Amino acid sequence: MFNSINCRFLLVLLLVAQFGFCQNSLPSLQKKGDKTQLIVNVKPFIILGGELGNSSATSMESMEPIWSKLTDMNLNTVLTPIYWELIEEEEGKFNFSLVDNLILKARKENLKLVFLWFGSWKNSMSSHAPAWVKLNQKIYPRIKDDKNKSHEILTPFSENNLKADLNAFQKLMAHIKDFDRKDQTVIMIQVENEIGMLPTARDYHPLANEAFKKEVPKELLQYMQKNKEKLVPEFLELWKINGFKTSGNWEEVFGKGLQTDEIFMAWFFAKFTNAVAKAGKDSYAIPMYVNAALNASGKKPGEYPSAGPLPHVMDVWKAAGNTIDFLAPDFYNPSFKQWNDLFTRQGDPLFIPEHKFDATAPFKGLYAIGHYEAIGFSPFSIESVEDGKKEPLGKIYDLVRQLTPVIEKYKGLGKIDGVLLDKENASQIITLGNYEFTFKHDYTLNWSDGAKENVWPMSSAIIIETAPDEFYIAGSGIVVTFKSLKNKDLNAGILKVDQGRFDGDVWRTIRHFNGDQTHQGRHLRISVGDYEIQKLKLYIYE
Repeated sequence: MFNSINCRFLLVLLLVAQFGFCQNSLPSLQKKGDKTQLIVNVKPFIILGGELGNSSATSMESMEPIWSKLTDMNLNTVLTPIYWELIEEEEGKFNFSLVDNLILKARKENLKLVFLWFGSWKNSMSSHAPAWVKLNQKIYPRIKDDKNKSHEILTPFSENNLKADLNAFQKLMAHIKDFDRKDQTVIMIQVENEIGMLPTARDYHPLANEAFKKEVPKELLQYMQKNKEKLVPEFLELWKINGFKTSGNWEEVFGKGLQTDEIFMAWFFAKFTNAVAKAGKDSYAIPMYVNAALNASGKKPGEYPSAGPLPHVMDVWKAAGNTIDFLAPDFYNPSFKQWNDLFTRQGDPLFIPEHKFDATAPFKGLYAIGHYEAIGFSPFSIESVEDGKKEPLGKIYDLVRQLTPVIEKYKGLGKIDGVLLDKENASQIITLGNYEFTFKHDYTLNWSDGAKENVWPMSSAIIIETAPDEFYIAGSGIVVTFKSLKNKDLNAGILKVDQGRFDGDVWRTIRHFNGDQTHQGRHLRISVGDYEIQKLKLYIYE
């Protein structure tokens, strides 16, 4: 006998049968312990990504020779721009053929996509706005500097600018939902690209000047008061030296200066971007983030893309709305650990959507996934390689791909860490479980090839504790020794070391060590140029 519950259950079954999805199965972010997982097709997913150069995906012809390079490097995700000027060449008339073709080809290659919305801003500028926007400055105004000169940056203070961008993005997301929700090829969206104010710290357009004289929005002030103990130190200090005021205009609350100009702009950039993201999520609610161009040391606001989603103004971005899921760093800056520490200090997830595709990138990617338990990594201009099969990035990605079920099982539980080593930082000590691990660069062994070189290649590793005395260590160019934490008078020794790989969830031993490869039980080693997973079991003896 049917009742209302049975009817609803049957309706759900019919919907799943027809559409192949339910709302809860959409790509999403969820907490696991103290970290965040990306869920795709109802499973945890680590983005082993690569970002295409800015013009590579402007036609399918330009993409044709690229796809095989991506799969050769063991990518599972491609980050590619979607250009406002190409999908809405005429106002209100949309052409999504390029979007559809990218999705169809990615599916065929068993790749996921992260679309980068090049809407109002790309690298601060509005270079990808459609011609009908660029040619009508009265309706779609641009920022002005302190000399009243306009620049090719759409002002975030214009309602017309917002509505135009918001409408295009909403149409894009509605189309992606209709075209892709069953397959979930598109798993995440970057909203705009490297937003920032140049060449002055704030906009001097009349709309901006009017807003600057007004009271600081209550929404921001209430957030500051509610989260006073959690605010980033730089932002808290600026508020503190001005007396922790809870009302007043921008200069009354934050003082006069470039820092206040940047906070002011950050608020309006963030409000604009949150509104665009909300319109998109109203159509199709998959994860969305914004990326930041990192400021160089010693540069003042206006000398770098100011007011973007940078760590020192991240509280402003968060106060402006929660539609944006997280802020992400783009790396052309060597201070990898420092910036990642800043982006994660409030417990936010780490995703690195863009990193210079240099010799260090693969090893930094592994370190980010190990130490920060990042949801993914993506070098820029990924198609620039000659032979993807020879790339170290592909070898590192293969290790992470194999380990993904193990990583996600223990994510957020204090069972995972990573190291990043070179000649200047040749060793690192971490504690995990009952042991202290000393990781050293392979070239610290004086018999290693290249030990006497002036420059050592970067190396890295991930370590995962799966039982009280059992660990997986994967990476390249490392030597590991061990100490007991429980009783420092006792010795920690290697009971067993196997090199192997995962076939799905099943570990398969390829070689059993415990001889010369472990220096007769003194260490675990993966040489420079080798890319391995080793399963380690330790024990304690007197």
